[in-house]
Amino acid sequence: MIVVLLVFLGGVLTILSPCILPVLPFVFARSEQRFLSSGLPLLGGMAVTFAGIASLAAVGGSWAVRVNQYGRVIALVLLIAFAATLLSRTLADRLSRPFVALGNRLMPQTPSGTPRAGVLPALLLGVATGLLWAPCAGPILGLVLTGAAISGPNARTTVLLFAYAGGAATSLAIAILAGGRVFAVLKKSLGLGEWIRRSLGVAVLFAVLAIVLGWDSSVLTRLSSAGTNRWEQSLIERLQPSAQAALPGAAAVARPSPLAMLGGATAWLNSPPLTAAELRGKVVLVDFWTYSCINCLRTLPYVEGWYAKYRDHGLVVIGVHSPEFAFERNIDNVRQAVHDLGVVYPVPLDNQFTIWKGFNNQFWPAHYVIDATGKLRGQHEGEGDYAESEREIRELLTEAGYKDLPPAGVAPPVGGVQAAADLADDQSPETYIGYRRAEHFSSPGGFVRNEPKPYAVPPMLDVNEWALGGTWTVDPEKATLQATPGRIAYGFSARDLHLVLGPGAEGKPVRFRVLLDGRAPGVNHGADIDADGNGTVTEQRLYQLIRQSSPVGPHVFSIEFLDDPVQAYAFTFG
Repeated sequence: MIVVLLVFLGGVLTILSPCILPVLPFVFARSEQRFLSSGLPLLGGMAVTFAGIASLAAVGGSWAVRVNQYGRVIALVLLIAFAATLLSRTLADRLSRPFVALGNRLMPQTPSGTPRAGVLPALLLGVATGLLWAPCAGPILGLVLTGAAISGPNARTTVLLFAYAGGAATSLAIAILAGGRVFAVLKKSLGLGEWIRRSLGVAVLFAVLAIVLGWDSSVLTRLSSAGTNRWEQSLIERLQPSAQAALPGAAAVARPSPLAMLGGATAWLNSPPLTAAELRGKVVLVDFWTYSCINCLRTLPYVEGWYAKYRDHGLVVIGVHSPEFAFERNIDNVRQAVHDLGVVYPVPLDNQFTIWKGFNNQFWPAHYVIDATGKLRGQHEGEGDYAESEREIRELLTEAGYKDLPPAGVAPPVGGVQAAADLADDQSPETYIGYRRAEHFSSPGGFVRNEPKPYAVPPMLDVNEWALGGTWTVDPEKATLQATPGRIAYGFSARDLHLVLGPGAEGKPVRFRVLLDGRAPGVNHGADIDADGNGTVTEQRLYQLIRQSSPVGPHVFSIEFLDDPVQAYAFTFG
């Protein structure tokens, strides 16, 4: 009973976490209605759906996650229709008739335009919210999922997941009741009823956008890791003996093992799906990477070296592929990259950042070392400190009873894009070309978002300034060249310059030519071009365009594309 209370309190604490933000607009949009016929069915549908899906994902493997993706799409459509009915009937009428009919059927309105209270519409919205809700996997939820993975499917796991969802629903119920009173006061005293209704409609649309863009699985998770986790860990420490006695498998992990989140992978390469139970007795190195990340590419030879040296001595390496760009969600692209890079250890695709959340990870690359009991014992973010990481691996292998380990030391022969960075001379930061994260863009007039526009490169570029030339369409993630001629220029100071590029939707190769300070790069050419600066974009990946052999200093890089369309994502240096 004590562990049920612990898990329930963990659910209650989710109200303090930024991960709950995408759910709040859906909740508050029902706060004007009667709680028993509107708010309670919504929260009930949310809790039951989340607990059911989480139960399947914890014990059912990746198939359950794939099934849930279809439900998420339906839920997003439903909530967009809901938002349209909140904004105005005029806006709803502009949508297609079947779409509006679905929204009106699920959210019937009074003549004044206010959604009527109704158990069934509220329940359906609760189910949709449950499909979309992605709570941060803090210590308490991690403890529940670890027990599920270790002990397999059982009634206790389901009860605990319902307790967690019930705790979250309880705190949200309080928010609904409080919000309803606040909205009632605002409407009565200030006459803001119409404004409130439309504001809630806008908030619902923003929440849907946040979920579609994955902010609930990445950005908000990072914001959540410091605050509520401390409260949850404090609860675990206070109730630890009782919790370990009550929860199957919990005694094996003084700190909840994030390996339980491996069931959230959307697919696996080089291996069938692995579970925490199967990994018991092994030392596990979990490496977060994505194949267009230069820092990840420079770390890979060491991870591969550890796997080759220690895989017959109790080490399991799992390379969790968490995508940064949309094209990295494509399993065919990842499969090709895994083949080209020679990665032979298991690679789960973490397209929904489920495993990322389970580890509270924040970086590419990052690796975590887990002992034979499932306990997290070491972690490292970024490049470097390879000797220290290997020392941790060897210590845990020895602790687990593995003997006759090979001599320490992994020094893989690396070159090209995987050669170690020249950190002493690197003064240029990673630079995104899509407008969502772009900085130091210097083309006159700035961006026009999501529409073709002619851009120009200014006569001079200072260090870390960049510009587009030609007609490009810039979206949140990338810029797409619409017609030749087209170019990109960057004032940089680093030994290496890389650019993440891809061909257009049809996949036709795109020829290009690189100049360094207006001349062919010569001996300073990168691995993906020749001395004259010529190269071809054949696939979506990172291209090494400059590797300087002469003293490093400020230079102006320019790439001219001879074919179109081409997509440009980000510059990285080293």
